[in-house]
Amino acid sequence: MLRVVAKGKLKSDVNKEEYLKIARKLVAETNKEAGCIAYILHEDINDPTIVTMIEEWVDEEALNKHNASEHVRNLVPGLREMRESTEINLYREV
Repeated sequence: MLRVVAKGKLKSDVNKEEYLKIARKLVAETNKEAGCIAYILHEDINDPTIVTMIEEWVDEEALNKHNASEHVRNLVPGLREMRESTEINLYREV
């Protein structure tokens, strides 16, 4: 199993509700994917401009298919434009 932690800091002029609308659509589509165990959007308790997607995948192949999926290609570029920074880390349980 793989875990992905994708943390983003929203730009100060971004309409957060617009960002969340797109992100929730991505969550809904991704959770339908074969190989997706969990794909959940979180908001930082101390800084609401920090949003983090915590993902669990059965294997690297499932993650690669997700990254090549139509909904990722259509939605993620717009989300990236609304963030000033993004940090993505992949983890394996040890």
